[in-house]
Amino acid sequence: MTELEAWLQLASVPSLGGGRIRRLLQQATPVEICRMPLPALLALGVTARQAERLLHPNQARIAQALRWAEQINQHILTMDSLAYPSLLKEIASPPPILFIRGEPRWLAEPQLAIIGSRSASIDGRESAYEFAASMAAANYVVTSGLALGVDGQAHYGALKNGGATIAVLGSGLDKVYPARHRELAKLIPEQGALVSEFWPDESPRPQNFPRRNRVISGLSVGVLVVEAAQKSGSLITANYALEQGREVFALPGSIRHPGSRGCNALIKNGAKLVETPVDIFEEVGALTECVKSNQLDLQLPQPENEELPFPALLANVGSEATPVDVVAERCGQPVHEIMIQLLELELLGVVTSVPGGYIKTRRG
Repeated sequence: MTELEAWLQLASVPSLGGGRIRRLLQQATPVEICRMPLPALLALGVTARQAERLLHPNQARIAQALRWAEQINQHILTMDSLAYPSLLKEIASPPPILFIRGEPRWLAEPQLAIIGSRSASIDGRESAYEFAASMAAANYVVTSGLALGVDGQAHYGALKNGGATIAVLGSGLDKVYPARHRELAKLIPEQGALVSEFWPDESPRPQNFPRRNRVISGLSVGVLVVEAAQKSGSLITANYALEQGREVFALPGSIRHPGSRGCNALIKNGAKLVETPVDIFEEVGALTECVKSNQLDLQLPQPENEELPFPALLANVGSEATPVDVVAERCGQPVHEIMIQLLELELLGVVTSVPGGYIKTRRG
């Protein structure tokens, strides 16, 4: 038995979540647990029903998952993998395994989640797109749930502006839901990843989506709610984010618009009111640096190496907005010369203008 087979066997046991598995692993390795006799499993606190499933696993399903992971661009990450996202591992019940289509290393990058109504207004959709574009320009991976409305616009905002995006599904990766986003789901692995804790052939079920929501917030350093009714999945995600110690942000809206009531309620209860992306970047800096410090030397896809101009200027522009006069002072050059250099770098796609100054894009 391989380690991966043992993990799949553990993950297939009902109600044996990541928190429980984490405690079991303090006593034995996955392979050792799967080979234990019934009395030893019961002594570890495994229920009789769970022990029965461990002793008699669905070998056909495990074999199917292993074959799935042999396909190009498809991966299974286990909770003890060095590539497993550090923030997600910290939540109360992390997924024991993650099925991934795309580049797993994007999960190790700092992520910001954008969520909201499936029936969002035109303003809401535009806001989701614009905020995602700015987050991508600031080197954040944009994470959402592939739903219609706000989620889809967030994914497109990242993709169409040169950024990366992660879609967390409430179904298996071979059962993409909703059907209207199947084409979007084909684009995302080229510039990010599709992620699910559900086995590839699992259909979407209502009870899957709250579980999906805790993964969206668990992966992210902060969660932006664009539009949400008073009772919605977006508020469930926001609550998970608060429980997980993540920052929660919300766009305010008209008291007469039903889609604004959830966001306005979040703001009343302590979420940060957001008007520009800079409002978010200012708050998530510490957790972002924590994610970066936990990153392994995992090489992400990079454009072809080329020597960029004005290295001194680039060294003084980061993921937070830096005013032009501050850049000029740091570089010891006149503001008008810095402006010319910034314009050239902006045309190259290396920096971008945001409220308050300039930030470096992913390409920079």
